[in-house]
Amino acid sequence: MNLLLQITDSGSHFPYAASAVLGLGFIAAVTIGSIAWYNSKRPAGWENTERPDVVPNINK
Repeated sequence: MNLLLQITDSGSHFPYAASAVLGLGFIAAVTIGSIAWYNSKRPAGWENTERPDVVPNINK
């Protein structure tokens, strides 16, 4: 019993999986938001700008 308590107590308590999911979710949100923004109507002053090569063209 004491061995089991020592094993569980000695481990790190930092939630690596939750941090990884949070980081990947942030990257996905930025990527999807960038694609949506570049494919939407341009705000004032951005009408003549070109779409970056990285952003795919989505046909409506």
